[in-house]
Amino acid sequence: MSSGDPQTSAAHDGRAVANDYDSFAQAYAAESESNLHNGYYARPAILDLAGDVAGRRLLDVGCGAGTVLEALRDRGAIVTGVDPSIKLLELARQRLGEDAALHQAGLGGAPLPFPDGAFDDALACLVLHYLEDWTAPLAELRRVLAPGGRLIVAVNHPFVYRLQHPHADYFATSKWSEEYTFSGRNATLTYWHRPLHAMTSAFTEAGFRIAVISEPPPAPGARERFPEVFQEVFRNLPSATAFLRFLFFVLEAA
Repeated sequence: MSSGDPQTSAAHDGRAVANDYDSFAQAYAAESESNLHNGYYARPAILDLAGDVAGRRLLDVGCGAGTVLEALRDRGAIVTGVDPSIKLLELARQRLGEDAALHQAGLGGAPLPFPDGAFDDALACLVLHYLEDWTAPLAELRRVLAPGGRLIVAVNHPFVYRLQHPHADYFATSKWSEEYTFSGRNATLTYWHRPLHAMTSAFTEAGFRIAVISEPPPAPGARERFPEVFQEVFRNLPSATAFLRFLFFVLEAA
């Protein structure tokens, strides 16, 4: 679960690059293993939406350190992962083994290194929101999916941008950044906000049918593990069980 844009990994000529996961890969992998947003929210939601994947050829674009790939492989999927970050791919190989099908690649640049219709399912979990233009990336994902294949997407929920930037234009495609601390390591991630209608239009124009739009609750045990977060989020909603952070889609290739 990292960036899917090759421009977000470290530049070979030493230039500073946005969203440089290579510079904090180990810290990010350690933090995201069991934190609230990844370990108890995005990852369980993706696995739930994927369902029965036994025997299915599955591509994880932005596979990061391979946590989701490992879970899906354990469920019987035939998995392949790509990520622009060399350091995250090294961690994924340690997790999955030397023979794992892992490639340095991403969206927004060169074509993915796979033939047409190579996969039954593809994941783009916390990837597309790094990209200003979704046209070519979605076309490429559609290309590598077999007819009837599924694309499972998780992105920043567009309403979160509105909550965090109340004076911004919700309907504009806008660039914004957020500061994080991953296992004590500071990092800045830069995103592109787009309204919900722009997302759904991009999906349908790329040849996908929207099968599911999901705003799931966190996984069981999250409230007990992160009581201070839930106390803050639900201070005025004591009976609530869900919160807004990511938005999930299941898309079917026409």
